[in-house]
Amino acid sequence: MKEENKGKTVLITGASNGFGMEFAKLFARDGYNLILVARSTERLKNLGYQLQDEHELEHVCIITADLTRPEAAREVYDEVRKSGIRVDVLVNNAGAGVHGLFYETDLEREKAIMQLNNFTPVELTKLFLQDMMLRDSGKILNVASVVSFMPSPLMAIYGATKAFMMSFSEALSDELKDTNITVTVLCPGASNTMFFRRAGAAHTRAANGKLSEPEEVARDGYEALMKGETRIVSGLINKAQTVVSAIVPDSAMASTMRHMMEEEPDEPAESKL
Repeated sequence: MKEENKGKTVLITGASNGFGMEFAKLFARDGYNLILVARSTERLKNLGYQLQDEHELEHVCIITADLTRPEAAREVYDEVRKSGIRVDVLVNNAGAGVHGLFYETDLEREKAIMQLNNFTPVELTKLFLQDMMLRDSGKILNVASVVSFMPSPLMAIYGATKAFMMSFSEALSDELKDTNITVTVLCPGASNTMFFRRAGAAHTRAANGKLSEPEEVARDGYEALMKGETRIVSGLINKAQTVVSAIVPDSAMASTMRHMMEEEPDEPAESKL
């Protein structure tokens, strides 16, 4: 435990698996108390109390919430305020996508994704940032994606929500440059989490290619957050991809991304012999 972090608290959304779980481990290792938010109460409890015992944390708070609900952000904030806990770091990690052609996908599901990926983290940021401003201290980490830099056919809504989060985060970072509050945006590439399966994209080329490990992505984001960096693209290949996206026309990038998000064709029977 790092003594300078004793008494500090981080709130992490989507903390029950993937990046969120790895963030929780990193913050706990460095002595931060935890507020873990997700829909899975049992997973949160198992993770939170294990980390509390392992790192001798003062407190772990478990908040069960469906962040696709418009009321959820305010409910989470009110519960934290009632508990009397000060949030020093906010990690807006929860997110989801849906795979398919936009004219065929379900609108209600996409509205829930926009709520989860954009409206909820924006409201959480607004509420907790106002408290941070009163103290002139705090850190915010928003999780975007490499698709923030390019069109994302077959996951059009997801890509658009992540482009929003990157723009939003970088604008806030500039607004806060004369304060002791920092905003960092993390842009991972395709990763070995449950994202593709939940999005209905488990059989795409992207899901079956080289995937980043969630602990590596979380470590990159954590280190950038602690340094006060505005943006971090996790992974050398992903960094190269974002550089290329600034040079290559969007139409060409869209074609490349569509190819990656298409399902891999079945192998011909003779190739399996």
